[in-house]
Amino acid sequence: MAGVTYRGFAPATSLARWGMAAVAVGIVVGATAPAVLGGLATIAIDAPDGLPWLLERVFAFLGYIAMTGSVVYGLLLSTRILDAIAHRPVSFNLHQELATWGIGLAAIHGALLMLDTSVPFSIAQLLVPGLAPHAPLAVAAGQVALYLALIVTVSFHVRRVIGQRTWRILHYTTFLAFVGVTVHGIASGTDSSAPWAQWLYLGSAAVVTFLLTFRIAMAVLERRALAQPAETAHLPFAVRRAG
Repeated sequence: MAGVTYRGFAPATSLARWGMAAVAVGIVVGATAPAVLGGLATIAIDAPDGLPWLLERVFAFLGYIAMTGSVVYGLLLSTRILDAIAHRPVSFNLHQELATWGIGLAAIHGALLMLDTSVPFSIAQLLVPGLAPHAPLAVAAGQVALYLALIVTVSFHVRRVIGQRTWRILHYTTFLAFVGVTVHGIASGTDSSAPWAQWLYLGSAAVVTFLLTFRIAMAVLERRALAQPAETAHLPFAVRRAG
């Protein structure tokens, strides 16, 4: 993997690739937008008090998808899988922007909780883990995960100050943030029992676990490859060549 260099997609396939992406987006939007807009209109007219709850759930899932995308993208970067089709600086920026979007969407989700009349949150309950009026442990997991993600995101901007090694070590807390936000979504979400939500959480966890395991396996193999020349350096040339 170390020898992978940027090649990109063939320019001749650009129109086909973007066209297929546009068709896929169009199918998803066309199939879901009428039902979503109709549901929002019905709630806004018949039960306006329920609109904050619906919106905070929407932003919660959007924030989770963005954070998961950032973690997955970071693992793809560390395994160098993306290097063959995308410039590393571009990939790195997208990884960072996904994390920022995830934090922003999660913050909107939290702010909407204060407008939800069914289980209203105060500012203290929103910011301090353990004070939530609903599922305090599960909500605390999400709050801690958000703070960890915020620390990691800020570290992008002070990487030269804290040093590359410290930044890399700090970056590992991203996985703790992912675990926390997944536990938060499953244990505290009132709609996490829905099949599509279960598949979202289980699928995200499976992808992250697979890529993390693959990355660890790569690191072990790389260390063994680096250690092998040192282990055989004391042997006679003929023995090393035969090995």
